[in-house]
Amino acid sequence: MELLIYHANQCDPKRCTGKKLERFKLARTTKRWNKLRGYLVLSPFSEKALSPADRFEVGRGLAALDCSWDHAEEVFGKMRLKERALPFLVAANPVNFGKPFKLSTVEAFAAALVILGERPQAEEILAKISWGHVFLELNREPLEEYAAAKDSTEVVAIQAEYL
Repeated sequence: MELLIYHANQCDPKRCTGKKLERFKLARTTKRWNKLRGYLVLSPFSEKALSPADRFEVGRGLAALDCSWDHAEEVFGKMRLKERALPFLVAANPVNFGKPFKLSTVEAFAAALVILGERPQAEEILAKISWGHVFLELNREPLEEYAAAKDSTEVVAIQAEYL
């Protein structure tokens, strides 16, 4: 599945998982948000949770916005795209380790890929990050449950059990 990243240049380039995915040719980046049209955008502000049913909504692929969490609402608020929110998951990245919903770009893509039935691709992108395997270990059970859900409503119900 194609992965596209809108890069806002708000993070430390040495720690940027989006840039790392680009270096390994596992994702493309853009600085123009209009390039995200036709993609299913992962957004923490979406009203609808990502579910396996969205497999048919992906279009050209998955997109993520790589920006600082301090500016996320401002950046996401500017865009009107087809978007979905990831359900409750815990970050494994060193900056936000153990914090719910504070995923890095690679974690967000990996979670979405697992939920959409593309686990091998999720494992491939996480393998490029030293702590990548930890994300799947920390979230094994909820990811399996979300991936088995039939729709967004069921994903939200499963999420409620974890919250």
